[in-house]
Amino acid sequence: MPDADRTPGRRLAALQGLEWRNYIIYIGFAATFLFFAVTLSDSGFLNPSNLVNIVNQTATISVIAVGMTFVIASAEIDLSVGAVAGLASVTTAIAISHFGLIPGIVAGLATGAAIGALNGVLVTVVRIPSFLVTLGMLGIAHGTAQWITKSAPQPILNDTYNAVFGSGGLGPIPSLIIWTFVLVLIGVIVLNKTAFGRKVLATGGNRMAAEFSGISTKKIKFAVLMACGVTAALAGMLYAGRLSSGRYQWGTGDELSAIAAVILGGTSLAGGRGSVIGALVGSLMIGLINNGLILAGLEASQQEMIRGVIIIAAVALGRRK
Repeated sequence: MPDADRTPGRRLAALQGLEWRNYIIYIGFAATFLFFAVTLSDSGFLNPSNLVNIVNQTATISVIAVGMTFVIASAEIDLSVGAVAGLASVTTAIAISHFGLIPGIVAGLATGAAIGALNGVLVTVVRIPSFLVTLGMLGIAHGTAQWITKSAPQPILNDTYNAVFGSGGLGPIPSLIIWTFVLVLIGVIVLNKTAFGRKVLATGGNRMAAEFSGISTKKIKFAVLMACGVTAALAGMLYAGRLSSGRYQWGTGDELSAIAAVILGGTSLAGGRGSVIGALVGSLMIGLINNGLILAGLEASQQEMIRGVIIIAAVALGRRK
């Protein structure tokens, strides 16, 4: 009897812990914002232009995080997204200079789709772990971008492209914020309101059970890896539009920030649970921290150390009890 009495208590504690994890990112975001608002009140942290700049600078991470949410929720991972962003920015810039605006956009998205599809085939058909596949693809994409450009930036002189994908906006709303809103909205609807989203969560939660229920987990994993490649490519195109050039360095290290944002946002590393809104808040929180550290005068090396701490904390918080 005493053991039976303790079982409901343990279940209640587990549920309370799960509920706490669901809201930790929002609590952390609010606490981080208040901390910097107080300590950096004389450094312009609360200046509206600075706050808009934070959202603009985190737009690429937020876009990548949408695709990464689906990948991690399906119990896979994609380490190639940063390099894919850099390669897509380069292919977009080159295609625009030679063929025009529309072919340039198609080339950028096709780059992400092709690499994502290749990742998907290697993971689902060849059955190589996604960690190893995408780690290798990171080097391939980064090296390809550097090779075809000879390490030189590829300027984008098309004003329409730069306005739509970077420096422009709709009235007072910058285009980067619009892109972020659109991608997050699509991600929320697909993950929470469609059969595909339910299949992604089922695949990550228990692959064997999902297959017994009639779900083709291979198709799901292929689809999410391909979609993640496309969102990474779009992020690279946003880099290219904001900075008016394609360059192989764009996106370097973004895979770490995106993964941290997704895990901080409530997506389980073990799969089966995901939150696109949480990933957005996680991305904005990382942006707040980066901006605050810069205003506080910390060096780049110190900022990298803090980012590493965030990633470790993200993994710890994402573990299931």
